[in-house]
Amino acid sequence: MEKKVKEILDQFRPYLNSDGGDLEFIKFKDGIVFIKLIGACGSCPYRNETIKDGILRFLQAEIPEVKDVINIEL
Repeated sequence: MEKKVKEILDQFRPYLNSDGGDLEFIKFKDGIVFIKLIGACGSCPYRNETIKDGILRFLQAEIPEVKDVINIEL
């Protein structure tokens, strides 16, 4: 399942790159995808919308078992 999540995130990555951002996959556990937004996306005031309305929906369309996406801010 983790491999499929990474593949889908890689498909979403160009959208983030076009705005000067990117993401780093951290882990997949109990239906939750943990990522770290980096670059322009890491400090963007709309990052929560990007996560919930973009990344989460994109993942759930392919993997219904995904329950949530959490941004780890290190």
